[in-house]
Amino acid sequence: MTMRVDLYWSFFSGYCYLAGVRLERARAARPFAIALKPVWPLAFRVPKALFEAPPAYASYYDLDTARVARHLGVAYADPQPPPATLDWVKKAPAAEQPHIRRLTRLGTEAERRGHGFACARAISNCLFAEGPGWDKGERLASALAKAGLDLADVERTVAREADALDRIIEANGRALEATGHWGTPTMVLDGEPFFGQDRVDLLLWRMAEKARA
Repeated sequence: MTMRVDLYWSFFSGYCYLAGVRLERARAARPFAIALKPVWPLAFRVPKALFEAPPAYASYYDLDTARVARHLGVAYADPQPPPATLDWVKKAPAAEQPHIRRLTRLGTEAERRGHGFACARAISNCLFAEGPGWDKGERLASALAKAGLDLADVERTVAREADALDRIIEANGRALEATGHWGTPTMVLDGEPFFGQDRVDLLLWRMAEKARA
């Protein structure tokens, strides 16, 4: 019986990109199902967790994500433009969000079509590994094509069903909190949460342990 992992994912998170790399490699060796559960970024769901974090939070994030990417042998850079816009004066997400709602809805609709993880990998690679200007030209369309999706077709559904998709995203956020964590990436196996890209190996160990039981 194929094991299933619920993957709580933010398109704003470099750690999600890195977790996706690890999970994709892991599935090449041991197949398992991944149910993508897109959520809004932490700054939207729990603003204090980001805006009132210690001053070293951002600098350590930059150091660590770049270091892990080098360790994994993959390209990495902060996306330009940023997928989400933050207002550090008001300590809140900016009123105008030209990208993150679009990306999160795309991932949610992709999951409804059975291509969620492939879509998340393709978009995150476009954001974090392929240089500035991910929002220009055909780059996003090319990314979704790699996941077996037609961007124009998916976006027509997103435009028509935005409210329904937002309800799914909100429900994913509540389900994430119910697992016992709040951050992304969080992977859940049979109700057991594993938070962080550096917990993929522990997740695989737990899967092997369950397979032997």
